[in-house]
Amino acid sequence: MNIDQNILPFLQADLREKVLAHSNLQEFKKGTEILREEQYIKVLPIVIEGLVKVYSRFEDKELLLYYIEPKQSCIMTFYAALQNTPSKVFACTEEPSNILLIPVQYVPSWLQEHADFNLLFYNQFNLRYTELLDTIGHLLLDKMDKRLYEHLKKKALLINKDEIKMSHHQLANELGTAREVVSRVLKKLETEGKIEQSARGIKILEEW
Repeated sequence: MNIDQNILPFLQADLREKVLAHSNLQEFKKGTEILREEQYIKVLPIVIEGLVKVYSRFEDKELLLYYIEPKQSCIMTFYAALQNTPSKVFACTEEPSNILLIPVQYVPSWLQEHADFNLLFYNQFNLRYTELLDTIGHLLLDKMDKRLYEHLKKKALLINKDEIKMSHHQLANELGTAREVVSRVLKKLETEGKIEQSARGIKILEEW
């Protein structure tokens, strides 16, 4: 895929030239697994278009950790690459995505030579830490109906669609709960007029 020279406007011109000269821009279909647990990291991703889900598995359950949006990378992948340790997470495309893949052998020297490259990953760490605190707050303070509603609202915003096409099982995995709980809470939200369920998906109707 041809690389637009303007796709990384948040990097200084000299670093941007280096990154684009050594990286590969690749297109992935929705639902493509781009990282497996215990896989050693060969390339560092920066999402250009689309959306990537990063998650862990605990026995037969999945737990959503965070989404990688355009102009973002994966802090877990970044750490594993620097330490040359296997990945502790999985990642798959939530939407069709264009992802810039940076060979990890260049990363240490670019971190030493370019402050803006360091800033990119410091910002990613701060973003994920803030999201973690928000998640802990929701777990401690919010009931499942509000947690599920806020999760649906965020997902709709991320994919820029009115309706979210997801199974109850998928939602349960992302929230770390049981499918039966999600089904019951969705029915409650529908009865209260906050969402609408149909064969097309789940639609948000009302602000909390």
